[in-house]
Amino acid sequence: MDFHHITVLLNETVDAVVTNPTGKYVDCTLGGAGHSKRVLTKLKATGKLICFDQDALAIGHAKEIFGEDERVTLVNRNFEALEETLKELELLPVHGILFDLGVSSPQLDEAERGFSYMQDAPLDMRMDPSSALTAQEIVNTWTEENLAQLIWDYGEEKWSKRIAQFIVQKRNEGPLQTTGDLVQAIKAAVPAAVRRSGPHPAKRTFQAIRIAVNDELGVLDRVLDQALRCLDTGGRIAVITFHSLEDRIVKNRMKSWLGPCTCPPELPICRCNPKALAKILTRKPILPSEEEVEQNPRSRSAKLRVAEKL
Repeated sequence: MDFHHITVLLNETVDAVVTNPTGKYVDCTLGGAGHSKRVLTKLKATGKLICFDQDALAIGHAKEIFGEDERVTLVNRNFEALEETLKELELLPVHGILFDLGVSSPQLDEAERGFSYMQDAPLDMRMDPSSALTAQEIVNTWTEENLAQLIWDYGEEKWSKRIAQFIVQKRNEGPLQTTGDLVQAIKAAVPAAVRRSGPHPAKRTFQAIRIAVNDELGVLDRVLDQALRCLDTGGRIAVITFHSLEDRIVKNRMKSWLGPCTCPPELPICRCNPKALAKILTRKPILPSEEEVEQNPRSRSAKLRVAEKL
């Protein structure tokens, strides 16, 4: 498979994170290795780069690119195992950690993975093919109410209730087995006028199901404090999000590192003596330039936030 993937906010992210050419850095979302390749251009021979990806295809592709480069360690695990893995490898603390939370284009484009609403394939959507939950299980077994809630919460799809209703109607005739089956149900649910004017009618629903299959928000929520603990003083963490729910988790977690007072409002003076763990380097998130969005429309919703450990 050609692992061609246009990396989003490439220079902005790597330049923000890599501050020490002999340091240890972690790319938690290896994907097509765009950020990793750029990190290596900034590292001297004694620098180290640890790359995580739960997708064995991404790891295989990286082996071809990096060959025998002794600075690189490839880890075929979900980045939720960040702290545990760095302890095992005796690489703590590190100087910078980056997350690019977008699904890599090859995963979206490789039909048989079931991520794409443009190609008919089994309803799968697992980034880690060994995990249990699939898209097929969600659309065929979840209640109409739970489906509607999922599509609304994770897809921010205003036709969520109607789409859930049509999915359940369709599966009553027989299980939905392919992405094409699901697209048909969604298209039937979304009014024709809306289908003509907006993005692909299945886009938001597919996104919602993918997030649920891979527990993307849960994993992100559980990894951010780990990442901060793994950093050396002055080390930086950079996170690129593509979804408002992801961005909210990152924004709120970084705010919590500023050490806000947690005393009850009725206390006249602060007793909790809050201690800031980090400072935020991006007062507002960094967004892709107009040129980048023109070259890579998938970058449109990207936001980059960066914090530095105190």
